[in-house]
Amino acid sequence: MDLSIPYQLQNFIGGIWAAPSSDKYLDNINPATGEKWGEIPDSDAADIEAAVVAAKSAFLKWSVTPAEERFTILNRIATLIEENLEALALAETTDNGKPLWLSKRVDIPRASANFRFFATGIMHFSAESHSMEDKAINYTIRQPVGIVGCISPWNLPLYLFTWKIAPALAAGNCVIAKPSEVTPVTAYLLSRICKEAGLPDGVLNIVHGRGETCGEAIVKHPLIKAISFTGSTRAGAHIASVAAPMFKKLSLELGGKNPNIIFADCDWGKMMRTTIQSSFANQGQICLCGSRILVEASVYERFRKEFVEKVKALTVGDPLSDDSRQGALVSQLHFDKVRNSIAKAKEEGGIILCGGNAVKPEGRCRNGFFIEPTVIEGLGCECQTNMEEIFGPVVTLQSFSTEEEALQLANACNYGLSATIWSQDISKANRVGAKVEAGIIWINCWLLRDLRTPFGGIKNSGVGREGGWEALRFFTEARNICVEI
Repeated sequence: MDLSIPYQLQNFIGGIWAAPSSDKYLDNINPATGEKWGEIPDSDAADIEAAVVAAKSAFLKWSVTPAEERFTILNRIATLIEENLEALALAETTDNGKPLWLSKRVDIPRASANFRFFATGIMHFSAESHSMEDKAINYTIRQPVGIVGCISPWNLPLYLFTWKIAPALAAGNCVIAKPSEVTPVTAYLLSRICKEAGLPDGVLNIVHGRGETCGEAIVKHPLIKAISFTGSTRAGAHIASVAAPMFKKLSLELGGKNPNIIFADCDWGKMMRTTIQSSFANQGQICLCGSRILVEASVYERFRKEFVEKVKALTVGDPLSDDSRQGALVSQLHFDKVRNSIAKAKEEGGIILCGGNAVKPEGRCRNGFFIEPTVIEGLGCECQTNMEEIFGPVVTLQSFSTEEEALQLANACNYGLSATIWSQDISKANRVGAKVEAGIIWINCWLLRDLRTPFGGIKNSGVGREGGWEALRFFTEARNICVEI
């Protein structure tokens, strides 16, 4: 199929690609070169209203479409994503700045897996029944919510976009989805794939634009009954303040400042390899990255020396090069934010062990948004650097002497998304894991995800759970029916 990318993207509403009602567009910048490579719609409330009209019309039929038919269409979408891996990966790398090999290996296959999993899952999504002995039988039916809003971030553009859309569609809802205006292209290409796969018109509507206009209109619209959002805690708090009084269902997957707890009795080689990955994958622009590394005091010096040596060896460069381990940050705005965060760490007394500088690769990427992976030590828990999410290639090092001190450091932050624990003493690892204040705990691994399990954080990292049966439950409403015998 044709997945060529037009210079000027269009919204996908009611099965038709259309210009924004305002006829206004935003620049789309390639972060690796700093150059404009296209334009995207600057949509507003009028475009969301058009999408709602299309979704409302489509919902009547899609909500009662047999699960087998929904499975067939969603499974076809998964297959088309697989068949077009090269084109989608190149588009994502150009849009996002991450290494091309990473898009090919992780992001695009995960997007296909999302559709495949929920296409299959809806075939096995069961209800419950309860017998009241000789009085009555109660049974629960789950029905689609209706029109739902899915708002996704820029760091994993297609992966997280499909993670929201796939369960919503599988459950029989119609979707109005807004990708990040910073990384819109794979969402546009997904609309072409869905059309090719035979998804009925109006079931999925993709509207491009800024959060404060397009996203706000989604959150405020009275006919959009549920909001699934991944992004910053600040934006999530605003969405909750608008949506909660309207009694909308909310799933908010927000920021993280995740601890990586390393005990002396760990599998050292595996720990070191994985810690490099969990610190700097996707330039640290993953909400699950371990940005606070806590190391047992007896091995702290050994860890610091080896870790810094390996971080210095990471190649920062053109995302299209197979040799690049670190690509570009996603935008000039985010580049400036990360640079300011590093400067703030210095003001707070942090010692830069390596990195911290802008990088100017030769050739086409000389004006791109590149920063060296950065390691900082000497900062306490109360410092802004250890309290606020930087969302870039920046980690801090701290040491601890006891389990209690490790937990105190790990739980000192207001975020609670994930944590990683390294120890060959599985009893100790489980004991610590049960006390770490986070929604996702990895022991002796990182980013090992089973789509059947719920995903989400606590504290300032959000509310609700995505993934697995939790996602299908979120996008449905339970109704109990009691039949007297």
